Amino acid sequence: MTHASESSTPQETAVYTHGHHESVLRSHSWRTAANSAAYLIPELRPGLDVLDVGCGPGTITADLAALVAPGRVTAVDAVRDVLDKARAVAAERGLENVEFAVADVHALDFPDDSFDVVHAHQVLQHVGDPVRALSEMRRVCRPGGVVAARDSDYGGFTWYPESQALTAWQELYHRVARANGGEPDAGRRLLSWARRAGFTDITTTAATWCFATAEERAWWSGLWADRTTESVYARLAVDGGHAGPEKLAEIAGAWREWGRHEDAWYMVPHGEILCRVS
Repeated sequence: MTHASESSTPQETAVYTHGHHESVLRSHSWRTAANSAAYLIPELRPGLDVLDVGCGPGTITADLAALVAPGRVTAVDAVRDVLDKARAVAAERGLENVEFAVADVHALDFPDDSFDVVHAHQVLQHVGDPVRALSEMRRVCRPGGVVAARDSDYGGFTWYPESQALTAWQELYHRVARANGGEPDAGRRLLSWARRAGFTDITTTAATWCFATAEERAWWSGLWADRTTESVYARLAVDGGHAGPEKLAEIAGAWREWGRHEDAWYMVPHGEILCRVS
């Protein structure tokens, strides 16, 4: 899901910052259409054909497939291994209207006007050329259909109690993600990217995740503590000279400390766009 130029391959221009460590899939597998694509649900009805770009472990994909059956969902991701997890989710739910493929969102291997809905969740923040990606999503969407995208905005992440170490994590994540060719503050940029991709009928909204119960705090802080020391993100932070192992361990400890605080509260804001294709 990266931009390919004449002189480079897609993998050379942007790197997926998170990777697919268990701590990452722990987060991705929590996502549902209800908590991550509620803005799109009113657009769905039985019989529509959907392309789900960057499907990851497929929990949102499976929800979309149930909502549009007997319509079909084609789920694509840049990483072949994670598609096996998505296939397993679909099989567990008894869904027979989903198919999977490896794909680069900048060069989708589908004819023009192939789908009624083209959806991407937390994808555009990680690609080398989000405008080109949206242009491709537009190309494969039928007239009268919608292109939908939702991305978080790391600059807007907010938490309590304040923590200097978590502020350092936020700054570090920005450096690592941008060094990898991505844009961590994608949520606020979706409208501008869509306009540059040629869309004119765009509905913009915003939504949040909020983690405030003891169970939610433990889950969110634990997965980020693990990501900070064990995931691809950790390796990229060290290899890129952004932080050493000791600093990452300090940040991971701060995540766990924050998660134990009984007053702890965390908000993740998202930008959302629904682009109608004429």
